[in-house]
Amino acid sequence: MASARLVVYRVMGLALVLVALGSGIATAAGAPAGAAGSGTGTNPITLSSAHEVMTRIYEYLAQYGLKIVGAILIFLVGRWVARLVSALMGRALAKAKVDPTLVPFIDNLAYTGLLVFVVIAALAELGVQTASVVAVLGAAGLAVGLALQGSLANFASGVLLLVFKPFRVGDFVEIAGTKGTVQAIHVFNTVINSPDNIRIIVPNGLVTGGSILNYTVNGTRRVDLVVSVSYDDDLRKARRVIESVLAAEARILREPAPLVAVSEMADSSVDFAVRPWVKTADYWDVYFALTERFKTALEENGITIPFPQQEIYVKTAAVAAAKSA
Repeated sequence: MASARLVVYRVMGLALVLVALGSGIATAAGAPAGAAGSGTGTNPITLSSAHEVMTRIYEYLAQYGLKIVGAILIFLVGRWVARLVSALMGRALAKAKVDPTLVPFIDNLAYTGLLVFVVIAALAELGVQTASVVAVLGAAGLAVGLALQGSLANFASGVLLLVFKPFRVGDFVEIAGTKGTVQAIHVFNTVINSPDNIRIIVPNGLVTGGSILNYTVNGTRRVDLVVSVSYDDDLRKARRVIESVLAAEARILREPAPLVAVSEMADSSVDFAVRPWVKTADYWDVYFALTERFKTALEENGITIPFPQQEIYVKTAAVAAAKSA
């Protein structure tokens, strides 16, 4: 505000100087003609010429003085509106629980963009051809965008991730062909730790450019297992054994109920599809525990767990004939 007042004071001072100059010209015009320039051969200043000069000065003041004052008012009011809008946007983002590192950046970006429009409007009020200014700004923005298109794509993707939140820190996800636990979500990249504790930094452009598999967000997961038994075994007995193992595992959810069904009659086995539901945090523990318990329970109940094998039959007569030849 202090700088704006200084500009207003300077404009008023310039107007007073011009008025004083006009008054001096008028005073000089009222002096005797002989005293003005006797013997010089020049035309003396007349009252009509002084009046014409004063009229010109007042016209210039009326035309440009109001435009300058209008441009100053546009700039002051526009800057206040830009600050208000950016502040409201920052509060809205904070209320929406957007990442704290992103809020001040968006706030400053919005303020700068609005201030550019305010300056252009003020220049237009002064009579400046703003079309060329806009063209220069557009060309500069295009050049910067082409030079930083990869970084800008990652930045835009980071903004989308922080606003829409398809995953959060601590979620186990599969993104850009990698699996791991999310450690941090930055504006330009996402940091995850793989199950074997390898730090992986994925550019956000790759994250939003492909499928995002979030294994944590729903809270529950289904354990997919296949239990194979021999063709010679009793399927009803095998089913009872499998169901007893599932009933003994306390970490398995009762709703939805586990699925036990014959899924395939393979080359050397009959396969059961076993589909219990567990909490996401218990997935791997239950997976490994059930795999071990199914084997021990089937063996204890005399049920064979088949494995691929081949039988080769050799005819002795053919072998003897081949040797004699």
